[in-house]
Amino acid sequence: MSQKSPLALMNGLFARTANSFLYGVRGQTARKAGLPPGSLVHVGEQKTARVQVRLLDYNARQFNEQTDVSPAECVSFRSTDTVTWIDVVGLHDPAVIEKLGGDFSLHPLTQEDILNTRQRPKVEQFDDYVYVVIKMLMLEPVRKTLVVEQVSLIIGAGYVISFQEQPGDVFENIRQRIRLDKGRVRRCGADYLAYLLLDAVVDNYFIVLEHLGEKTELLENQVLADPEGHIQHEIYLLKRELMTLRKAVWPLREMTAALQRTESELLTTETHVYLRDLYDHAVQVLDAVETLRDVMSGLMDIYLSSISNRMNAVMKVLTMIATVFIPLTFIAGVYGMNFEHMPELHWAWSYPVVMSLMLLMALGMLYVFRRKQWL
Repeated sequence: MSQKSPLALMNGLFARTANSFLYGVRGQTARKAGLPPGSLVHVGEQKTARVQVRLLDYNARQFNEQTDVSPAECVSFRSTDTVTWIDVVGLHDPAVIEKLGGDFSLHPLTQEDILNTRQRPKVEQFDDYVYVVIKMLMLEPVRKTLVVEQVSLIIGAGYVISFQEQPGDVFENIRQRIRLDKGRVRRCGADYLAYLLLDAVVDNYFIVLEHLGEKTELLENQVLADPEGHIQHEIYLLKRELMTLRKAVWPLREMTAALQRTESELLTTETHVYLRDLYDHAVQVLDAVETLRDVMSGLMDIYLSSISNRMNAVMKVLTMIATVFIPLTFIAGVYGMNFEHMPELHWAWSYPVVMSLMLLMALGMLYVFRRKQWL
């Protein structure tokens, strides 16, 4: 049975990943084929049993938090003088999105994009709101694998609506600051709340990058110490996580820059200062991702070189053994012939002389190899 090279195995693994990704996207979007623009069809995996709506309403003097709110109850907070954060968890029920979209005058294409979890990070400006899409990256608690989730934000006059795919996010610290009136969030508007949400997502990228950096360093030590076959699979998995991370981070710089350039009155001048800091963080994340990708490419080269060097070392030893035994085999073959008239066969010292000759030839060849630094 033939053995495939490590490079061939890696190419096969990447080909299967690409095919599964393409078939998955095609299968998800096939349901929308032929439908008119703005049709509300969920594209993505159903990650929660039911849609949950949480509402936080606050200002500098008061705070109100409600869980399991119906979409119909949210519209009454649209015209208040407080800041309202409507947090929607679960995107598989188009009726909820349609109800909120109708009550808050969201464009049908915006509602369609909220239900499509295959969106790139982007910013779209409308008359009454600003629509932002970003990818939230987290580590699975047990296996520490990368989890990617789409978060959509609607930034309106006095309200922010966030849409996420499943429970569990990076926003709990912001909720605590609102509940306990820590910092300046209770004295600022909805645009500052939106900045805090985006900043929490971007800051969590650094935690993910730190984890992937530690895995890369560990793999690098293993490759240099003992490049076994299982390391190849671990390198592939880590490289796939970096590809997923880069896909989520690459449009982030463009998105934050577009958010800075927006002329919407919903984003105050004071918040634009914080958005510049958000842009700087996005650039840092992107640079770190590119650095890790370069390290991973070098790590694969080191792994393939280590495997090749190990194979060369084995072949070198086997070649030396074969070279040494070729003349010895020739001598043994000559005296192994069954001719009757061979004068050396009747000498009393023929056996020790031949054995000594063979030993001297072997030692002489090893000495020559040593002098030429082949050993």
